[in-house]
Amino acid sequence: MENDLELLNAARAKDKEALEKIFELYSSALIKYAVRWGCDPVSADQIVGDVFVKLMEQLNLGKGPETNLRSYLYQMTYHQIIDQGRASHKSAPLEAADGVRQEEDSPALQLENKMMFDLILKAIEDQLTDDQRQVILLRFIEQFSLQETAGIMGKKVNHVKVIQNRAIVKLRKAL
Repeated sequence: MENDLELLNAARAKDKEALEKIFELYSSALIKYAVRWGCDPVSADQIVGDVFVKLMEQLNLGKGPETNLRSYLYQMTYHQIIDQGRASHKSAPLEAADGVRQEEDSPALQLENKMMFDLILKAIEDQLTDDQRQVILLRFIEQFSLQETAGIMGKKVNHVKVIQNRAIVKLRKAL
């Protein structure tokens, strides 16, 4: 099973290996994504678990993604985060974006780089709207295309471009 389409077809046929492979491929990235949105690691794990349960339910009903599994899973995760935020009446801050730093960072990280990173994080937290924060995370951290980002957010590509451009302008001003 080499690509998403083959994995999806096998998963629809209730192939246990395909379902495990999908989970292996995407679960850790989805958990990191939820943590970046401000979920604590336990909540992020629960959200991702719920996403995979819903995926299996959709596949059993003959529904679910037709082609882009990755985009579909991120979209479901985003909606779960929003639903959880609404249920608990609190916003999803970007405080946990410290996880954006790669584990391979050397202990000798220069003070200037750390200060710049902290300044960028503060600007993302304080200056951007939720939509702008979402676009920045999806486009530049998760490296989704404009089309994939639009699909995840349920917006048109041109609207995502506008949101992205406004976010970049705000970040430039803040920095």
